[in-house]
Amino acid sequence: MPQSFEDFKLNRQILNGVADAGYTMPTPIQQKAIMPILSGQDIMGVAQTGTGKTAAFVLPMLMKLKYAQGLDARALIIAPTRELAMQIEENVRTFAKYTDLRTVVLYGGLGPKTQIAELKKGVDIIISTPGRFLDLYLAGNINTQYLQFLVMDEADKMMDMGFIGSIHRILEVVPRKRQNLLFSATMSELVHKISGDFLKHPTVIEVAAQATPPETVSQVLYKVPNLKTKLNLLQHLLKINEDVTRLIIFCKTKVVADNIFHFLERRYGAEHVRVIHANKGQNTRINSINSFKEGDVRILVATDVASRGLDVTNVSHVINFDVPIIIEDYVHRIGRTGRALQTGDAITFCTEGEEYYVKKIEKLIRQQIPVLDIPEGVFIDDTPYEERQVIAKNIDLQKRKDDPDFKGAFHEKKAKNIGNSKVAKTGSPKGGKSESPKVKRDNKPGVARRKKSIKFDAVPKKDRKKK
Repeated sequence: MPQSFEDFKLNRQILNGVADAGYTMPTPIQQKAIMPILSGQDIMGVAQTGTGKTAAFVLPMLMKLKYAQGLDARALIIAPTRELAMQIEENVRTFAKYTDLRTVVLYGGLGPKTQIAELKKGVDIIISTPGRFLDLYLAGNINTQYLQFLVMDEADKMMDMGFIGSIHRILEVVPRKRQNLLFSATMSELVHKISGDFLKHPTVIEVAAQATPPETVSQVLYKVPNLKTKLNLLQHLLKINEDVTRLIIFCKTKVVADNIFHFLERRYGAEHVRVIHANKGQNTRINSINSFKEGDVRILVATDVASRGLDVTNVSHVINFDVPIIIEDYVHRIGRTGRALQTGDAITFCTEGEEYYVKKIEKLIRQQIPVLDIPEGVFIDDTPYEERQVIAKNIDLQKRKDDPDFKGAFHEKKAKNIGNSKVAKTGSPKGGKSESPKVKRDNKPGVARRKKSIKFDAVPKKDRKKK
């Protein structure tokens, strides 16, 4: 097993780039993947987030491409989100710093003109999201004839996001003779399916059990009754923990993310908090992430758009304000801390309506998350009626998922049978007269419309005067 990057027989330019990136010893995924990739094998790599997957496929790819050649790309890396695509591009540029290899990153949210101009200058490696790649290919801006490498990173996330159709279209337009590399943190049924279409007799590399959280991350769970108590608990934890030096708070929706951002902004000032989600402009998201990376911002509030591809060192804490519905996202969220063998803390807030997903997460990661009591200093608010209704409805839906015959408080009432006649929801037997006459209504709600009866005078038709 190689003990240093020198053992991989990489050229001096790449080794200098590795040294500049601060890498000294290869991680397990790098030790197992680099040599097979250099020998031309297809790879299916399963490794938890933060283990150095990007370097595992980028370093041997740079070694095989060696130098700039022609105008058209020879390697294509597909990533599910623009954040991850940008993160990969940053890594490629670092490792290829002392070579003349050219890299272009493509993603949506921006006009394509600048990206097209970059492609026309000549490119060796394209890093792209699936949609933008297909858009530019179909518009005639990308020639796939010379592609030698096709890399799919975070394949499980791509399947979750519904990119399976786009992936199949990409596979139709790239050369059949190529080297394929697929990397993922979890291995779902859809990933297995796409790997069968994508890889030829692959070497399977698994450096940790699938969906295993990093051992360097300490996990805890707080069971809370409602949203208001979650906010009280969040404020309490930030107040008592001086070691929260860099924190990411993950939320399920954009609305919740914005609400938490405004809540924290009022208490700590806008200069200490940022929020990123799909509704934020691309430049705003990039600036927020960079401010967080540089340490100018202490707290980053985010939806799951940032749970992958956000490679920030020294993230001390991750708080799951909401339990993720896509349970695999839990592993990726908490993987933002405890990176590169550093330690970190992952804290999850859970209401009764979210316990269903916690149980599924524990089954996925094959361990129980320790439950802590709510600290004494946290005020526990009463749950408003509307929130109680939402929680109860969610619990009903969850039970119905597991048991289709389950009838909860929110199931649709069906017509009752009385003898041989059915009673409709109005209470009148089938075929019987309703208590109130049927009234046709027009498009305006609440406005009754009856048929107009037109009366003529009792004058014979032939004698009526024409108007």
